[in-house]
Amino acid sequence: MGRLTGKVALITGAARGMGESHARCFIAEGAKVVLTDVSEQAGQALADELGGNALFLKHDVTCARSWAEVVAKAESVHGHINVLVNNAGILGPVANTLALSEADYLKVCNVNQHSVFLGMQAVLPSMLKAGIGSIVNISSIAGMAANYGFPNLAYVASKFAVRGMTKATAVEYGNRNIRVNSIHPGFIQTPMMVEATNESGGDALSLIPLGRIADPKEVSNLVLFLASDEASYITGSEYLVDAGMLAQ
Repeated sequence: MGRLTGKVALITGAARGMGESHARCFIAEGAKVVLTDVSEQAGQALADELGGNALFLKHDVTCARSWAEVVAKAESVHGHINVLVNNAGILGPVANTLALSEADYLKVCNVNQHSVFLGMQAVLPSMLKAGIGSIVNISSIAGMAANYGFPNLAYVASKFAVRGMTKATAVEYGNRNIRVNSIHPGFIQTPMMVEATNESGGDALSLIPLGRIADPKEVSNLVLFLASDEASYITGSEYLVDAGMLAQ
């Protein structure tokens, strides 16, 4: 029996990068997984590879109607959702505050922050019906420490917001057997990181005590733990996966 046997999980931004890694991990541990993304071709190909317990749905995480449609379809296929991984996110432009346009600021916050609100709001009723739930919100080390290079004010603002939203929802729904935690990755080997730096992490290696970029599986292992019943007494907490960057 897998560590997530009997769980129905919804993972956003699941077509590539960390989301893909989380989906592979969850399937291997026995969950029924709904993978969502705007990248339809890649997402469907991954679901086909993962087999019958994987369902791909095209999904705009910034749209409340899209969330409602995804949750309804997921419930019709697999039943009540009891795990949500709010993984979808974007970096936005590298720009200081004076150069950051309002449009870019709002776009980053819409994807990184507002989608987390919409996701929790859409999935909580399903978890309440199930009588149990675990929400894992993927933030960033930029949600713990502000620093130009992550890569703009909007990114930092959105990731700090996810941290606070996580704690507020954890307090509100703890007595309903729903746990909410946030994960704050550092430099992870994903397409988004490569786009922002390069294959080796650019200048970031000099900032990392362990001296290397993480494999996405090293984040997925923590997501798996928090999603599982092994973390039954853990809620409202934040977890760094940063190889000691913020310990300095």
